Amino acid sequence: MQSQGVRSHPWQGRPVWAEIDLDALADNVRLLKSQANGAALMAVVKANAYGHGAVAVARAALAAGADRLGVICVDEGEQLRRAGISAPILVMGHTPVGEAQRLADLSLTPSVVSDQMALALARVASERRNEMPVHLKVDTGLNRYGLPPSEAADLGRWLRDLAGIRTEGLFTHFASADEEDKSYTAQQHKLFLSVAEQLDWVPIRHVSNTATLLRMPDMSLEMVRPGLGIYGCYPSSQVKRSLPLRPVLSLKGRIARLTSIGPGESVSYGRTWRASRPSLIGLVMCGYADGLPRALSNRGSVLVRGRRAPIVGRVCMDMCMVDVSGIPDVAVDDEVVIIGRQGEDEISAEEVAELCGTISYEILCGITTRMPRLYLRQGRIVSKQTLVLELQDEVAANVFEGVLAEGPSPTGD
Repeated sequence: MQSQGVRSHPWQGRPVWAEIDLDALADNVRLLKSQANGAALMAVVKANAYGHGAVAVARAALAAGADRLGVICVDEGEQLRRAGISAPILVMGHTPVGEAQRLADLSLTPSVVSDQMALALARVASERRNEMPVHLKVDTGLNRYGLPPSEAADLGRWLRDLAGIRTEGLFTHFASADEEDKSYTAQQHKLFLSVAEQLDWVPIRHVSNTATLLRMPDMSLEMVRPGLGIYGCYPSSQVKRSLPLRPVLSLKGRIARLTSIGPGESVSYGRTWRASRPSLIGLVMCGYADGLPRALSNRGSVLVRGRRAPIVGRVCMDMCMVDVSGIPDVAVDDEVVIIGRQGEDEISAEEVAELCGTISYEILCGITTRMPRLYLRQGRIVSKQTLVLELQDEVAANVFEGVLAEGPSPTGD
């Protein structure tokens, strides 16, 4: 066994990072909004913007024409408010009654499914001498969160007369909008409209996730709320690629070490992979604690010098190994693309998900906070987020890399 160790590389720290293309994100927002028949667009940035970084994504989406933002919990909304984002934010998930005051303090719009929550919000609004906007969630068949149609209509009528509460929106979520058979979605839509007709004073109705917006744009109503599509992915293979959405996230690293092994030698825990010939093994500092699924062990691949290099042995917590034997002139510090494009080839989040028996949502959301995120415009880093540094502007990013920026730099996202 012979090893070649780490040389210098431009990244200070572990040589692995995510690149977030803010230009692609902005283009995706504009494309999706153009599909919405004039409806407003709420950019869904829950789950750290599907792993992309909520603050930077929220700013870029709003600048590109998004009208408001969607999160799942109060903490996610507070993160955006603390970053100075003042746009309307809808908390789409369940919020405990005890959070009513915090919702008001942060000017967050809650979804409501109970009279207890509505009364708590009304008390807070009365103390503040103002009104709180709410959105009423109708469960039309997902059987997850929301009120059945008849109960939703009853609550909606009651809310109309509740002082301090303004029912701004009414919404539901479809169970199978990304499947070829549209009949269940049509059934859910019909149920929703039956409630909306009874609550016809509510100004904003919204049902359209990415799949609905792409496949059934006539359901756009007053607002659409794409999530996955903003990030350049399609919900399933059954959703036609009708818009040229571009993937926003790339996951990259560098070869940290090269090791030559002989026939019969094994790699990683459990000795699940053994060399059948003299082999050159590259070490990549990305493991399942960073969001690289362990299910890719002996199944996945990465791109090195435009060629596929198989992941060999078990993916470890902090690193993985790849077989680069067939790649000419491979060297330490060579770029490794785990998700994204290199040369003429591309490994998509959808491809990774299929290998893992899951969906692209899970792959993207699984990229952990330990993974540094670089935000790019026109191929240039404009901001950075790491475990040590909160989101940094361009000057801070350059200083962090030891690069002296020439002249003043525009503020990054």
